[in-house]
Amino acid sequence: MIVEQRTYTYQPDRTGDFLSLYEAEGMEVQLRHLANMVGYYVTEIGVLNRTVTMWGYEDLADRDRRRRALFENPAWIAFLAKARPLILTQETTVLRPAPFFSNTLKQMLRAQGTPS
Repeated sequence: MIVEQRTYTYQPDRTGDFLSLYEAEGMEVQLRHLANMVGYYVTEIGVLNRTVTMWGYEDLADRDRRRRALFENPAWIAFLAKARPLILTQETTVLRPAPFFSNTLKQMLRAQGTPS
């Protein structure tokens, strides 16, 4: 099991615009392909105008397969065309759970009703 953490920084005062667009046009299609949303957060202190998202995968091959399918979806491509102008930077980190947290993460994802 791995978790991908993605951090996006938006144009000043455009985070709300991105979140509204994502909720209306991006979230459903992304959840259909990626399924295991571990978290979706907005920064309140520190660097502002940011979201941090976390997605669970079985392994890197599972991540690659799911993301490839997502990027073949016309609805996702249309969403990105609207969302990208709002984004200033993007960072991606792949994390492995500490040995004592691996089972907890799997249980959390099962409790969400998502495949793990």
